[in-house]
This record gives sequence, C-alpha cells and structure tokens, in this order.
Amino acid sequence: MEKFGVHKRDMLKENVEEARDEQKEAATEFKDALTRLKELSGYTGGDLEKVYSRLKGDFDRCKTQADDVSKKIKDVESVSADLFKEWEKEIQSMQNATLASSSRSKLQETRTRYQSLHAAMKQAETSMQPVLTQFNDQVLYLKHNLNAAAVGNLKTTAQEIEREVQRLIQDMNRSISEADEFIKGLPDTAS
Repeated sequence: MEKFGVHKRDMLKENVEEARDEQKEAATEFKDALTRLKELSGYTGGDLEKVYSRLKGDFDRCKTQADDVSKKIKDVESVSADLFKEWEKEIQSMQNATLASSSRSKLQETRTRYQSLHAAMKQAETSMQPVLTQFNDQVLYLKHNLNAAAVGNLKTTAQEIEREVQRLIQDMNRSISEADEFIKGLPDTAS
C-alpha cells in the first residue's frame, strides 16, 4: 500500500478507528440482545417458535459482530507489527546519532501506547466469549425445549448474562477510550 502513498502509520490509524467502531457496534448488539433476553424472561405465552427465532437472530448478530471485532484486532496487530519492524529497521540505518536516539525514543513511546491499546482491545475481545457462550446455551436450550418452562428459566440466566454484558461494556468502553487516545497521539499526515 505504501507504493500507492498509504503509509503504515495511516493504515494503523485507520485500522484502530475501524476496530474501535466495531467494538461500539458490538456493544450495541450485546445491549440489544440483553434487552430482548430480559423481555423474554417475562414471557407469559404465545408463539414460542417466534421467541426462539428472535433470540437466535440476536445471538447470530452478536456472534457476527464479535467475529468482526476479532478480525479488526488482527488487522491492527498485523499493521502495527509491520510498522514497528520498519521503524526499527529505519532507525538502524540512520547515521545521525541524535536523530536516531530521538526516533528510538518516539518508537518506544508509541509502542508503550500501543501495548496499552492492544491490552484493552484484547480484554474487550475476551469479555465477549463468556457472554456468547451463555447466550448460545440459552438459544440452544430454548430450541430444544420449546415450552413455557424453558422461557421461565431465562430469568435467572438473563441476570447472569446481564452482569457479563455490563462487564463487557466496561471493557469495550475502556478499549474504545484507549483507541481514541492512541489515534490522537498519531501524527496526522494531512498536516
């Protein structure tokens, strides 16, 4: 991409922005799914097949969004690894020791900020899995037991999932905040 005038720094910034946006979308999907699950826990009768279909659709959207977040994190990891490798190589080729030292210092500072961002992103990604697992269990349970007792059992699980989703949202918000801070610290090539 650099041959086309797109620098790794710009690609990293764009990937971090996309990962942040995917996390925002995932947080919304998980909140919406939790709301639907809580609504179902008060279910009093009707077409259970429709209830199952809605819940399954919510789960599928959450799973897709979680996969999208993971893909964007991998994109960030790939570009950042390339950027840091190239930066290190270029520093080694510098003849001016003062400039090389200054560049090395900026590299270390950027790596430290990236490591904080990466840790937050991975924590948010990891937080999605327990929620998806519990959610999937409920969808399958409802599928296998399409009866009122199965829906009644959702209330207890909805409370457990709510705690997990709240923890997930906190992790997502921390990661989104880290992404915003990281992006602010990257030089803007348009300037």
